[in-house]
Amino acid sequence: MSEASVPHVADRRQLTAAQRNAVAELLRVSPVADELGRRFARAGHELHLVGGSVRDALLGRLGEDLDFCTDAHPDQTLTVLKGWAESIWETGREFGTIGAQRGGLRLEITTFRAESYDQVSRNPVVAYGTNLTDDLKRRDFTVNAMAVSLPEHRFTDPYGGLDDLAAKVIRTPGTPRESFGDDPLRMLRAARFAAQLRFAVHPDVRVAMTRMAADLDRITAERIRDEFTKLLCGADPITGLRLLVDTGLAERFLPELTGLKLEIDEHAQHKDVYEHTLTVVSNAVALEDDGCDFVLRMAALMHDVGKPATKAVGSDGRVSFHHHEVVGARLTKARMKAMRYPKDVTAQVTKLVGLHLRFYGYGRGEWTDSAVRRYVTDAGDLLPRLHKLTRSDCTTRNRRKATQLASDYSALEERIARIAAEEDLARVRPDLDGNAIMELLGVPPGPVVGRAWKHLKDVRLEHGPLDRDAAEAELLRWARAEGIVE
Repeated sequence: MSEASVPHVADRRQLTAAQRNAVAELLRVSPVADELGRRFARAGHELHLVGGSVRDALLGRLGEDLDFCTDAHPDQTLTVLKGWAESIWETGREFGTIGAQRGGLRLEITTFRAESYDQVSRNPVVAYGTNLTDDLKRRDFTVNAMAVSLPEHRFTDPYGGLDDLAAKVIRTPGTPRESFGDDPLRMLRAARFAAQLRFAVHPDVRVAMTRMAADLDRITAERIRDEFTKLLCGADPITGLRLLVDTGLAERFLPELTGLKLEIDEHAQHKDVYEHTLTVVSNAVALEDDGCDFVLRMAALMHDVGKPATKAVGSDGRVSFHHHEVVGARLTKARMKAMRYPKDVTAQVTKLVGLHLRFYGYGRGEWTDSAVRRYVTDAGDLLPRLHKLTRSDCTTRNRRKATQLASDYSALEERIARIAAEEDLARVRPDLDGNAIMELLGVPPGPVVGRAWKHLKDVRLEHGPLDRDAAEAELLRWARAEGIVE
C-alpha cells in the first residue's frame, strides 16, 4: 500500500497486528513528532518519520531515538529547530543530518538524499534529493524503506516493506547487486538484521552476498566491528553467524570462525568443532543475567579457535588438541586487535579463552585448596563469566558424562564459596605489605620488594592466610635463601 493512511484508533478492529503496533507507538511519540512536523510544514517543508523508526513502530518496539527525513537542507532544519529543541548537534551535518533532543526523545533529521557511491570505499558522495520515493530507494532493505508523514500520518511504502515485514523477509528495494555494490556493508547488515529480528534473508539477497563477499574488503575494520558486535548481541546470533560462514563473509574478517569446520574422517572421529562452538554460544546466551554480555558471547565464539592449529591424531586414532587454549588466546587477541576492539574488551575475552580449560581435571580429585585459590585469583573479576563459559562448554550428548561434569562444577563453585567466605578470595594479597617488607629486610623500594611481595603472595595462595609472626618468619627464610640478608 503505497500511499494509504494509517487508520485512526477507532478502526483498530480492522487493523493488522503491525498497524496496531504502529498506531500505539506513534501515539506515544506523536506529541513531539507531530509538533515538529507542524513546524516544518509552517516553514514550507515536508517531514517524515522514516527507516528503522517506522520498522520498529510496526514491530511495537519503537525506542527513544527517532529518524526523520525532509526536503529542508541542514541550514533550514536548524532554523526550524532553534527555539524549540532542548539541544542541537551538528556532528552529521556533512551528510545532511542535524540532531536534536526534545521531550526525552533523540531526533535525527536528514535531508532527502540521492547519493551515489564511488564503488571503491564505503563513503557516499552526498547529493541532496528532491522527493521521498527516491530517498527511500537508496535505503538498505525494504523493511527500512517505509515512511510516515507528519503530522498527517500518511503511510508511504513504495517497495513492499510492510509485506516483507509481515513475512519476516530481508529484501533490498532495488537489486541486491546494485545495493551491495553501492555499499558492501549492507551484506553484513543483512546478517545482523537476521540475528536481531529473526528474519530470513531472501534467496536473491543471499546469492548476492555470496558472490560479492570479497567486496566487504572495501569497508573499514571499525564499521565491520560495529555491525558484527550488533549481530553477536542479537536475539538469535546463531542464525547470523551461520549466514556469515555460509556466504563467505566471515572469511573476509573472521576467518577463524570458518576454520572451525574441521574435516571429520572415519579414522579420527571427533565432534564437529564448528557446531560445538555455535552450541556453546547459544548456551552462553541462555545464561546471561541482563541483556547481551558481549565479552561472554565473544569468548564462547572464540574459545576453540586454537583447535585447527593444534589438531593431532595419535597412534590409537584418537584426536587431541593439546594447548589449544593457549593458541586460541593468542589468535583471539590478534583478531580482536585487527577488528579494532578496545584493549580492555580484548583483554577480557582473551583471558577467558585462555582459562576455559582450567576446570577439566577437577572431577578427578586433584585440586587442592591452593589450586582453587589460584583459579579464583587468575580469573579475578571474570570469575562469574568463567563459570558461565565453562558450563556452556559442556555439550556432550552422553547424559551420564554431562550430569557428572555439571555436578563437578557445582561442587567447585561450592568449594570456592566456602574458601572465599573464610579467606576473602576476591582480594588475595600477601600477608605483609610493601612497607612491612622494606622495614623487615632493611631494603629501599625496588625489585627486591617486588620479588618478596610475589613470593609471599604465592605462599598465601598455596597455604592460605598466615599470621604476622609466621609471615615474617617466611619472609626472612626466603630472604636468606636468596642471599638478601645473612
